[in-house]
Amino acid sequence: MIPQIPAGWRRALVDEIKKPYYQKLQKFLDKDRQKHKIFPPEKEIFAALKLTPYKNVNVLLLGQDPYHDDGQAHGLCFSVRPGIPPPPSLLNIFKELQRDVRFRIPNNGYLAHWAKQGILMLNAVLTVRAHEPGSHRNKGWEIFTDAIIQAVNAKESPVVFLLWGNYAKQKIKLIDNKRHVIIQAIHPSPLSANNGFFGSRPFSKTNAALRQFGKPGIDWQTTSVGFQTGDPV
Repeated sequence: MIPQIPAGWRRALVDEIKKPYYQKLQKFLDKDRQKHKIFPPEKEIFAALKLTPYKNVNVLLLGQDPYHDDGQAHGLCFSVRPGIPPPPSLLNIFKELQRDVRFRIPNNGYLAHWAKQGILMLNAVLTVRAHEPGSHRNKGWEIFTDAIIQAVNAKESPVVFLLWGNYAKQKIKLIDNKRHVIIQAIHPSPLSANNGFFGSRPFSKTNAALRQFGKPGIDWQTTSVGFQTGDPV
């Protein structure tokens, strides 16, 4: 089952959810959930849209797939809940934050603080089978999330698009770079971070662009305390 899209986003995506591919995706998920464990939990599929309403989006950070191990995925790209060890790509993000904006590395990988400041933390594919990376690719999610990217591109207010890795860079064609700012870098994966993610300074560049737009910069610092397991994400 695909949960209901939050209201502000529903207005932006009203035509998309009526299309045949979206109905087919719904049926696929219903059937696959009967046979397999699916991440994130159903209620968290649209956590990124819930935490960052359409009108509030100032930055779009694009990931590819949700994490596929137990307890990791909760609907925000790169983020994991407190108590779950940060995966290697997230640890590399923290290292670059530390170098770029004097970030203090916390004891968790929970990034809801970013989403609440207007960073749409979007994965291109919104679900995955447990322990089967890429298992829900090419089922329709990419069409839907492309529509989300296009909806953000259509905003009158300028947005910063953070595109890390070759997959994310394919989305440049959906973005008007005359109105918006695109900040590209190598993916933070351990396989590639040393080849151009480290030293790319995407966080300070994002804040510089936001201030140029007349918007407040992002407070990137997350905290080691104060999170509740009952948080609605």
